[in-house]
Amino acid sequence: MLKYDKNGPLPLKEVFTTGEVADICNLSQQTVIRCFDSGRLHGYRVPGSRFRRIPRDALIQFMREHKIPLNQLEMGKIRVLVVDDDPAIVEMLVELLERDGRFEVETAATGFDAGLQTRSFHPDVIILDYMLPDINGNAVCRSIRSDDTLNDVKIIIVSGVVEREHVEKLLEDGADDFIQKPFSIEQLVNRVSELVHT
Repeated sequence: MLKYDKNGPLPLKEVFTTGEVADICNLSQQTVIRCFDSGRLHGYRVPGSRFRRIPRDALIQFMREHKIPLNQLEMGKIRVLVVDDDPAIVEMLVELLERDGRFEVETAATGFDAGLQTRSFHPDVIILDYMLPDINGNAVCRSIRSDDTLNDVKIIIVSGVVEREHVEKLLEDGADDFIQKPFSIEQLVNRVSELVHT
């Protein structure tokens, strides 16, 4: 989860110790040191000491070469699944969220795909359009809430035309919040962050 201090979100880590690399890659620290010393893992030594440091880019390259999943490295980012069948809205949300730098974003265009993506990607927050081509937001909420392994996933429903009683039903079915379209991206980003850190 994104780490915070009194000044807000902390930036993603750019340089790692061999111990941190060992934790991220699920290797022993001795293995990491051997990889560093043999040149398979690039980095530098701290001047005047024996300490080794590995920049983020070099770590990503090493992880890709050895088929180590990058998800451990992305632990600092809030994982967001955008579910909407309007490509323009999806593109706008993905671009704005990724530009913010605090979010890792995946997308789905149908309720069925949303279910699959939720189970494989395990987002922190789902931004879910109410009206989808196959099923509505209520069905997606109920499906996610019926899976105990997804209890920590927050759901924000977004829609332009929903009656008040429908909003109340969505909240009953497991949505955490409802935001009316059109909305400001700042409002949405703030709400995503609030839900993750409550």
